[in-house]
Amino acid sequence: MAEDGEDGGWYGPETATLGDRIAGAREAAGLSQTALARGLGVRLATVQAWEEDRAEPRANKLQMAAGMLNVSVGWLLTGTGDGPDGPPEDRPPGAEARAALAELRRLREELGAIATRLGRTEARLTALTREDP
Repeated sequence: MAEDGEDGGWYGPETATLGDRIAGAREAAGLSQTALARGLGVRLATVQAWEEDRAEPRANKLQMAAGMLNVSVGWLLTGTGDGPDGPPEDRPPGAEARAALAELRRLREELGAIATRLGRTEARLTALTREDP
């Protein structure tokens, strides 16, 4: 656990949002979004909205979340105080990471096909401009 996040780091005020810190602390605590929602007495969609920075918890829920996640309220709000240093290094990739990797591979394949088409079009255009007087 970090005692002081003034140097920025993973969860400092310059690099992370409240939602990032809630998600990071939840993952460090080994809780799912569902488990956190149940423990706080809110809907899963509410926790998801917090983590995606589409909503912010009320003060009482923020205090409860800090207790459940074993971090300080100050850390959740600003990234300073008691909280995790960063994501666990040995965390196995989850379904979301695998899906992102699959999307990245698909995009790379598409980009390769587009690059090939661009090369052919450039060659054709070059040949056409040489033929015109």
